[in-house]
Amino acid sequence: MITPILTDTHCHIHDPEFFPDGGDEPYRQARENGVERMFCVGTDTRSSQKAVEFCADKDGAFAVVGIHPHEAEKELPHIDEFTEWCKGQIGDKLIGIGEIGLDYYYENSPRVRQIELLEKQIDLAVALNLPICFHVRSAFDDFWPIFDTFHGVRGVLHSFTDSIANMELGLERGLYIGVNGIATFARDRDEVTKAIPVDKILLETDAPFLTPVPQRGKVNVPGNVALIASYVAELRGTTVEELSRETEQNVTRLFF
Repeated sequence: MITPILTDTHCHIHDPEFFPDGGDEPYRQARENGVERMFCVGTDTRSSQKAVEFCADKDGAFAVVGIHPHEAEKELPHIDEFTEWCKGQIGDKLIGIGEIGLDYYYENSPRVRQIELLEKQIDLAVALNLPICFHVRSAFDDFWPIFDTFHGVRGVLHSFTDSIANMELGLERGLYIGVNGIATFARDRDEVTKAIPVDKILLETDAPFLTPVPQRGKVNVPGNVALIASYVAELRGTTVEELSRETEQNVTRLFF
């Protein structure tokens, strides 16, 4: 069944670490079923380069490049080289910086390293006038003061699973809110999902992670953004067609 036009604003199908058979087939299937655009998001230097390569010859595929906070300890010594590489990639296919941020839930890198890496990458995004895909987990108390030292930042709180209070702080700063498969199986999130303003919601899969109901137990793919859209539309008392129209407008405003 052909779905209304949708965009998966966050996936990793370009990365052979997650899709060892390649991302071409998930890309093709998604395009055939109404997912017009897919944003392939980097998590380190290697996967960011792969994102650009993967998207180069694919209609509707766009790259978002950056270094995840988990990789701060390893990648921070090379951030200047990464910054110069990013500047050399500016073109139609590079549309954002991410996913970047702070993760104190796992704390795979020391907090001071995460903070330094985040600041350098926000600087890069502002210099290139690109939106940011933020990954923030259990770290908003440190994140907001850092964010507020910069001007001209725009972006999305990817895979948002925090409180309505922190969502409102993000909205006050003009940020969008990313909703993925978590919404379909973590029902305690329903009130947050319903509370997102219609002009600030984005849909994503985070493929291969966070597979939505009823596909739990399977590898997530961009085509599953239709399942997320269906759940969110029903929860919010609207139609998938209307949600599609609204979220596509949001995607265009933020990224294009």
